[in-house]
Amino acid sequence: MKYEEAVEYMESLNRYGIVPGLSNIENLCEALGNPQKDLKFVHIAGTNGKGSSLAYISTVLKCAGYKVGRYVSPTIFEYRERIQINGRPISKKALCEWVERIREACDSLCAAGKKHPTSFEAETALAFAYFKEQGCDIVVMECGMGGRLDATNIIENTLVSVLASISMDHMQYLGKTLETIAAEKAGIIKNGCPVVSALQEEAAMQVIEAIAEEKGCKLTVAQPAEVKKVRYGLEKQRFDYKTWKNLEITLAGNHQIDNALLAIKVLEELNDLGYAVSEKALRKGLQETKWPGRFTVVGKKPYF
Repeated sequence: MKYEEAVEYMESLNRYGIVPGLSNIENLCEALGNPQKDLKFVHIAGTNGKGSSLAYISTVLKCAGYKVGRYVSPTIFEYRERIQINGRPISKKALCEWVERIREACDSLCAAGKKHPTSFEAETALAFAYFKEQGCDIVVMECGMGGRLDATNIIENTLVSVLASISMDHMQYLGKTLETIAAEKAGIIKNGCPVVSALQEEAAMQVIEAIAEEKGCKLTVAQPAEVKKVRYGLEKQRFDYKTWKNLEITLAGNHQIDNALLAIKVLEELNDLGYAVSEKALRKGLQETKWPGRFTVVGKKPYF
């Protein structure tokens, strides 16, 4: 199978639409030997800020010396960006090999009378298999939509459940109220697992607090007031947090300070779990984090 054929096949699965639920992904992962069971995850749900927070977390962990899988969607430049290790997209050769195995598994499932996996389910299973094959220490993964019934929620070994800013989205699938949507996104919370949330609107915050308490989870909320001496800018932004002075990010937009704070809170939880992150790695990772196509300076005279 050539690279163009692999991408064409994966994109052809869009005809199966969006199917909330875990049965399809469970069948497909079982056919692949359940690779997700051998991985550890940081799992991120939310409406806004998922991708940026994921970029900060995974870049800092890479700078701390870990082999970090990164799974995101959609992508900006090319298909392979969805599945990365330490910031490098899956190779064309590896993608072709795994798409071939995914296609064989899907055909076998259909032959057995089971439903054909959707495009997102196939991509998610492929990511699990590739990350396991490559021996990732940790995988930072964002939900495609929602949380409770999202294909990524098949995972069991969640180190930290993360909830970025939640607002009204995908209402035809997730519900008509902020409370209902928050409940769906908070469905990624696993029993006893640390939870880190952005500061939410009160209605969403109450739902998250209730679910965290019900599942016996420690809940940490990233309070914007914890960040001091913010210096905003288009190319560099700096802030103080606790004893750390002049932490620097290069992503633009006031909201990126909040996303960076959410990431720092997650990294603190990971540090407590044994994934040590030094101040040097934190500073380097925050500074090196890139997230193209969101709020990017592409020209300076004039600024554009």
